[in-house]
Amino acid sequence: MNRPIAILIGPPGAGKTTVAHALAQRLGLSVRDTDEDIVASTGRTIADIFVDDGEAHFRELEHAAVAQALTEHGGVLALGGGAVLDPRTQEALAGHTVIFLDVRIADAARRVGFNRDRPLLLGNPRAQWTIMMDHRRPIYTQIATHRVATDGLTPEEVTEAVLSALELKESTVD
Repeated sequence: MNRPIAILIGPPGAGKTTVAHALAQRLGLSVRDTDEDIVASTGRTIADIFVDDGEAHFRELEHAAVAQALTEHGGVLALGGGAVLDPRTQEALAGHTVIFLDVRIADAARRVGFNRDRPLLLGNPRAQWTIMMDHRRPIYTQIATHRVATDGLTPEEVTEAVLSALELKESTVD
């Protein structure tokens, strides 16, 4: 059975997808992103799914994507920011190496710009992000086996911090 070597979680703007790609490259592994899996399987953007079908439907698709990836993927896995909200997903992540990429609002805003493609951040994006993190931070912290603060760091520096947390300082590729 394949098993991800590392699973990256965190809010929008933490750099999950970017760091997952960099980490996978450094380790000579493949990368998978459950948000990308959902877009590929439905042929629709996440924003469109939220608007047309609602958050509950999206969360079902998300849980199924995570469950499938956990059994099929042996590389680096990035989860959508809200994937950990589902208790079934929380349970499925138990026993895995889960890295919480933590970020504060100032860096998150710079990274994602709080654009319209973030359906949960519509309206007042900064206020919505803060409310979202007040709710999610305890869940991210509880599920994570490692926490990496990303504020003020480049993707390369975050990747190094993740490698250190995983005690995988040496790259498996030249």
